[in-house]
Amino acid sequence: MRAFITGGAGFIGSHLADSLVARGDSVTILDNLSTGLKENIAHILDKVTFVEGDIRNQEHVEELTKDAEVVFHLAAAVGVQTIMNHTVDSVSTNFAGSEVVMQAALKFDKRLIIASTSEIYGKNPSQPLSETDDRVVGTPQKIRWSYADAKALEEAVAYSLFVSAGLKQTTLRFFNTVGPRQSERYGMVLPRFAQAALKNKPIPVHGDGSQSRVFCHIEDVIKAVLLICSDDSTIGEVFNVGGVGEITIRNLAERIISRVNSDSVISFTPYSDAYPAGYEDMQRRVPNITKIKDLLGWEPSHDINSIIDSVVSSIKIS
Repeated sequence: MRAFITGGAGFIGSHLADSLVARGDSVTILDNLSTGLKENIAHILDKVTFVEGDIRNQEHVEELTKDAEVVFHLAAAVGVQTIMNHTVDSVSTNFAGSEVVMQAALKFDKRLIIASTSEIYGKNPSQPLSETDDRVVGTPQKIRWSYADAKALEEAVAYSLFVSAGLKQTTLRFFNTVGPRQSERYGMVLPRFAQAALKNKPIPVHGDGSQSRVFCHIEDVIKAVLLICSDDSTIGEVFNVGGVGEITIRNLAERIISRVNSDSVISFTPYSDAYPAGYEDMQRRVPNITKIKDLLGWEPSHDINSIIDSVVSSIKIS
């Protein structure tokens, strides 16, 4: 298979590239390295075609799409700090850039896998969250929701192009994907906590730590992506891809301290001190993964302990 990955030097994209290369596929990567890192793909650079560029460049995207069989659209401005501090550019990347990719896939009649996000659901209190559940987001002045809004528009356009023009797209909503190579630079909680614990430094919990999440290991996520790609019955559909085992952020910090035998203590920071004005959190985010499990037989194999161990073992402490 000839695969084109946008954002292929990022956390999820680089792991997808690894899997595709390992099974003998031809892989082309487009990444502007704004949040992705070339070191993520350094070990496969001689086995892939890497192009440094932006998904908003129509000429670049069309040229790379034309020669592919499948387009994996993973490029996005990600991380709460990125969205809060670079809002306009983030919205442009996440919506305008995605439209360029979708139109190119449509123009050349290519299979398209779109990476969306659990942020779509906003702060909907109905848990666990199913693919047809409503979006509940805050006022536009709460800048955090601009990411959810841009990705929601991306999903809407993708579905519209499927219905009206036959775009062969499937959308995946990722819930808190974690694992080796995930950077703490953009506020990703698990690598941030693990780094602190390994250095016996205070673990910074925002708010009171009662907010809860469900984490999914990158290995499980990539298996889901490849299953979706190989089954044409998923075209036009949207799927939650997430783990099992809800845990509060405070309990996550405690679990990490215990598993690495750290002397760290937990420090609590008000949201107002951790983020610029315009931030808002959600109390729970739990995925309902019945749809993908029933259709494709996919379910995660990693629990929270193996996830923590995997992240910890990948961290190099200087």
